[in-house]
Order: sequence, then C-alpha cells, then structure tokens
Amino acid sequence: MSENPLKALSEYTHFLSQLQHHPTVERSTVVVWSNSPYTGTAEGEVWFKGNLRLRMREEIDFDAELITSYGYEVYRGDEKLYWYDDFPHPQEPSLATTFPHHKHIPPEMKRNRIPAPNISFTRPNLPVLVQEIEALIAQA
Repeated sequence: MSENPLKALSEYTHFLSQLQHHPTVERSTVVVWSNSPYTGTAEGEVWFKGNLRLRMREEIDFDAELITSYGYEVYRGDEKLYWYDDFPHPQEPSLATTFPHHKHIPPEMKRNRIPAPNISFTRPNLPVLVQEIEALIAQA
C-alpha cells in the first residue's frame, strides 16, 4: 500500500477495512465506492466502545489524492456531541487558522465553531477522529 491511501479506490478501501481491527471499534458500516474512474465516496458509521458512534461521509478525488468534501459527526447514544465540516465561514476570523476546517461544539453547536488543526484535505482524517473518540472512551 502506498504512503497515502487517498491515491486509489483499492488502497482507501483497504485503509478503511483496517478500522475494524482497532480494539475500540465494535463494528463499522463504512464503505467506499467509485463515482467515476478518478473519484469516490466513503460513507457509513463506526460504533465504538462506550456507546460512541462516528457518522462520516467523504468525497475523494483519487487522481489528486485529496478529500474534496467531508462531514464527521460524533454521538454518544442518540446525543450528538460535536461535528466537523468544511463549509467555509470566512466572516469568522477565529477560524482563519484552519480555514475551512472547523469543529462544531456545545453549547449551541450550530453556531459555536472552533478551529480544527488536525483535519485535512490531503491525508485521511480517520486516525485523528479515532484518537479523539478514544480519549472520550478513556474519560468515561
């Protein structure tokens, strides 16, 4: 496998399949499919110990080796804890350091946004998300 699994559908599929072998993951429905010879979509949910769940969707350009769009939501049971998205908010100077990447957090999650320095278009975000969820498991 190449250094960057965003290079090909088969490599990203293999990368995602490794998630199921992670000790905190109970099950996953994440799949990736091709929309064209050069693009794909990864979508599904990952259930973790501690009643935590990640819902994700990524649009990927394998030719450019980029995630072109994403949305990640984290839940405990049915309660949404936070989410990440790449919708630009140029009017918010506090988000400029990681533009357009940001995280929505309580209270008033829709409007309460903070920078997301570890989220990227150029590398898989799942390792960052899993590490963050594992920290929540450890806190419980």
